[in-house]
Amino acid sequence: MGSKVLSLRVDGELLDRIRQHAAKRGMSVQDYVVRTLIREDFDERFQASVDETEKLGGRWPVT
Repeated sequence: MGSKVLSLRVDGELLDRIRQHAAKRGMSVQDYVVRTLIREDFDERFQASVDETEKLGGRWPVT
């Protein structure tokens, strides 16, 4: 998979907070933002799968 460029204009205060979060994890701002977007995308897809399963009457096993 090739990479593409995405340019964002971000408020200075927000960028500082992002830098702090990234630094706490030993990550670059770019890596932190990409991982955050990937996680959000996964969460949305996972929730959609759960919703579809529930529509079909499926239940998670309760232990």
